[in-house]
Amino acid sequence: MQKKVFYIELLRVVAAIAVIAIHVLGPYRYIVGDIPVSDWLSAISINGASRWAVPVFIMITGALMLSDTRSFSASYFVKRRVMKVFVPFVIWSVFYAVLAAISLQNVNWSETVQRLMQFPVEETYYHLGFFYYFLPLYLLIPILRPMAQQKSPDAFNALLAIWLGLCTARLMGMDLGLVEDFVLYGGYLMLGYALHKYEAPFKLLFFIGVLALVATEYTAISQSVSKGSYTSAGWFSYKTVNTVLIATMVFVLCKRWAENVSEKWQKRITAVSRHSLGIYLIHPIFLWPLREANMVFGMAWLSIPLVTLAVFALSYWASVRLSRWRVTAWLVP
Repeated sequence: MQKKVFYIELLRVVAAIAVIAIHVLGPYRYIVGDIPVSDWLSAISINGASRWAVPVFIMITGALMLSDTRSFSASYFVKRRVMKVFVPFVIWSVFYAVLAAISLQNVNWSETVQRLMQFPVEETYYHLGFFYYFLPLYLLIPILRPMAQQKSPDAFNALLAIWLGLCTARLMGMDLGLVEDFVLYGGYLMLGYALHKYEAPFKLLFFIGVLALVATEYTAISQSVSKGSYTSAGWFSYKTVNTVLIATMVFVLCKRWAENVSEKWQKRITAVSRHSLGIYLIHPIFLWPLREANMVFGMAWLSIPLVTLAVFALSYWASVRLSRWRVTAWLVP
């Protein structure tokens, strides 16, 4: 496997782990006063250090799809790209609408009905919200691809610069209204392509990314402590420039580090990477008992990473098993 391809596989794995961490620590954020302050602050810190995960998934899509030099076929694109994600999303949405009705005390089918009625505009389970802003981004691929592959990158670079400006304005409180998700998430497609296509100044981007991470953590933690309750002060958003800079740092870091991974580990990581979407779709099943029992563990700085890795391993195992049966393989594409 070529290095430039392998680092994409590496990114998928680390992003999947980071997403699970965000969902593992979720309950910790809102129980300030009920757990030691050190555990609460640990959860906030891990949250801030993981917000790049969702943007990186979109950047991977941009890196691969905008660099594809084959002639664009709408039928192939819809059948092999869009529907491959959309159909499992619909089925899993129904499954999680059912799971949402089940608690350790009883079963409330009216909850399932309500969630299914809202399904066209609202996710049936917390992790499925990603697809509501990710799937529309496929509409941008046939528009951005020819622009990205023009001999002169001026127009593409100008559009990327405008997007960065909008992300900066978003951090300062600007609201783009109905088109905000489409525009600000869409920019990650361009960023992923640019970082994949060109050699970026690694040291500079790494330094800026670290500064952005420190500023993000400091602002969120200081504001939360001052307020006495969890708040990110807007800095944990996926659509703000600080998150853009952190995601850029992670992208170039994996691209650089991938060069040092042995062939043996490349094969292992690639095998796991193939199940990244399945892991994403499945992992809340293994978190369900913890959330239903309101279980949070002490020493959050250690327990959150350990639970994250355990859930990741179980989700990978489940995805592999589903993929081996023809009837269910399409559920974990």
